[in-house]
Amino acid sequence: MAAHLGDLRGFARYLTREAAAADDLVQDTVLRALGARHQFEDGTNIKAWLFTILRNVFLEQRRRKARETEILSEISRNGDESDGVSSGLHDHVLDLSVLLWRLPELLREALILVGAQELSYEEAAQICACPVGTMKARVSRARAQLAEMTATPAGREHPTAPV
Repeated sequence: MAAHLGDLRGFARYLTREAAAADDLVQDTVLRALGARHQFEDGTNIKAWLFTILRNVFLEQRRRKARETEILSEISRNGDESDGVSSGLHDHVLDLSVLLWRLPELLREALILVGAQELSYEEAAQICACPVGTMKARVSRARAQLAEMTATPAGREHPTAPV
C-alpha cells in the first residue's frame, strides 16, 4: 500500500485541487483500505483497489458537502442571494493543468487515470465502475478536447456533450 501513496496523492490532488484536501483524502482512503483489507483479493491489482476506494471516498465527501451547503443556504436565505460567480480563468496561459481543469469531470478523471497514472483502460474502467468501451471513449474525447483547446486562440472553452 505504501508504494502507491504518491500515486494516490496525485489522483487526489486532481480531484480536490488542494494539497491539504488531497492529503486528507489519501488519509481517509488508507484508513478505509486498512479497515477493509480482508475484502482485498490476493492476485488482483491493489493500485486499482486503492484508487476505487479513494474515488468513492471523494464522491461521498462531495455529496455530503453539497447537502450541507444546501441546508446552510436554506437556513441563511435572507434575500441576499447575489452569489457572484467568478468569471473563471482570466489567465490565458495554456499549460496542461489549466486545460485539464477545463475538461468535464468524467473526461478529466479518465485522462488522469489512463494518462498520468498509467492504468490500463480495464483498471480505470473498474475504478470508475463503467464499461471498458466507455473509458476508452472518455479518454479519446478528453484528448480530442485538449487538442481543440490548444488549437483555439486563448484556449477558449467549448460546449461539451454529456458523457
